[in-house]
Amino acid sequence: MKRLSFCLGLFIGICLFARTASQSDYDQPFRPQFHFSPRVHWTNDPNGLAFFDGEYHLFYQYNPFGDVWGHMSWGHAVSRDMLHWSELPVALPEQDGIMIFTGSTVVDEHNTSKFCKDNKPCMVAVYTGYTAAKGASKSLQTQNVAYSNDNGRTWTKYAGNPVLDLHMTDFRDPKVFWSEQGKHWVMAVSLPDDHKVRIYGSPDLKTWKTLSEFGPAGATGGQWECPELFPLPLEGKAGQQRWVMKVGLNPGGRAGGSGEQYFIGNFDGNAFKNGNPAAQTLWTDYGKDCYCALTFSGLPKNQTQVMIGWMSNWQYADKLPTSPWRGQMTLPRQLKLRETAEGIRLIQAPLKELQTLAKGHLKIDDVDDQSLNAALAKTDLTKGHTFELKTTVDVGSASDVGWKILSEDGTSYTLVGYDKQVGKLYFDRTHSGDVSFSKDFPVRLDAPLHLAGKLTMDIVVDRSSVEVFANNGTVTMTDLVFPAANANGLQFYSKGGKTGKLAADLTALKSAH
Repeated sequence: MKRLSFCLGLFIGICLFARTASQSDYDQPFRPQFHFSPRVHWTNDPNGLAFFDGEYHLFYQYNPFGDVWGHMSWGHAVSRDMLHWSELPVALPEQDGIMIFTGSTVVDEHNTSKFCKDNKPCMVAVYTGYTAAKGASKSLQTQNVAYSNDNGRTWTKYAGNPVLDLHMTDFRDPKVFWSEQGKHWVMAVSLPDDHKVRIYGSPDLKTWKTLSEFGPAGATGGQWECPELFPLPLEGKAGQQRWVMKVGLNPGGRAGGSGEQYFIGNFDGNAFKNGNPAAQTLWTDYGKDCYCALTFSGLPKNQTQVMIGWMSNWQYADKLPTSPWRGQMTLPRQLKLRETAEGIRLIQAPLKELQTLAKGHLKIDDVDDQSLNAALAKTDLTKGHTFELKTTVDVGSASDVGWKILSEDGTSYTLVGYDKQVGKLYFDRTHSGDVSFSKDFPVRLDAPLHLAGKLTMDIVVDRSSVEVFANNGTVTMTDLVFPAANANGLQFYSKGGKTGKLAADLTALKSAH
């Protein structure tokens, strides 16, 4: 196998390696086949999602030296379709005792920063630098910038760093974008212990002034981090949009451990105004394993906004039974806003390009449960644990309906269902396979789901990941599972009454590696 080595002077005596990967590098048990995961070592938050010069850039929290958190740096991967990722050398490495925490990347189209060369746009990363406590000195988090003039392949850290220093231990995760309203760059950055997002403005990405603050609001049971602020169109309302403020919470997530909430409102270029009561909490995901989800900067104006999150939970992230990597990203999700009976809500859907990985298909319409299960028993489309199941259920008089997926001999299985009596979608992984590594892993989770008509679910399975999009994307649940190798069963079930007609659209998905 071809191996290309390069040494970084900032790591004395240490060389990092870029290598041409083969499919065998990505075929271990539980390794996702169309979700991004690094070839080796630890990853957590996605960072600096950006589209530039025909490429989607995914930066991510990365430990180049092991499979647990430490030596935080920015890993880097690029893609033309957000499914086939090519892993590149570390973009922003730990240096001089300063780790590289979460942040964002923008395309400086008009060279406001004066970092760009040859009259061409350049990429600018804005990130939190972390210096650990030492002696009498407390730990420190500051905001810093780096820039690249070769499509993100090499980076230079700004000599004037840090660009924003409040001399605080917890002050992190800048989200930066250009505001047409304010005609300046905007930074939304977290004050974790205050449960606030502070908003700054800058003409050049280097000098910043305070514009406003948002919070406390919603859930405040843990530290606020990984803030996001972005506009989305309102479905069915031509020309109308709202702004979404998304905030990570750790601990204090609804499902336990880390989780994320969002607020819907308006942004005038300087301040975000929440359109809902301050006490209201809206959750981006009701599973345990979607955190620090970020959107892309630089997307073409006609492209639907996309969000990617870290698929894990701080309760057990360092204990996951995977090797030689630990950590992976969610499926890229297309976003929009929809007016519902409860108010405007965030809508998520799997990336439409996922269908390009289809390698086998079974469609069953307008049947009863016995006929449906008989047809599913004859297929092997779930054998690789990489498939998408789109289903429509007329719940009828049944009190409980759902799917038993990734099952083996009735002893190992995951349940995805709907309890009509309490009006909740649920996800049960208590018998999903290997659940022994953490007491916080084997759980049954639920989410409020107000059913008006038939129940729809889009379930995407990729070996160790299950993502559920219910009611046309109004409710999302994301969870890891570690099933047995032969857990290929797929079966519909109902309790407490009789369902109406059922439909299932099952597609096997091939590896993107």
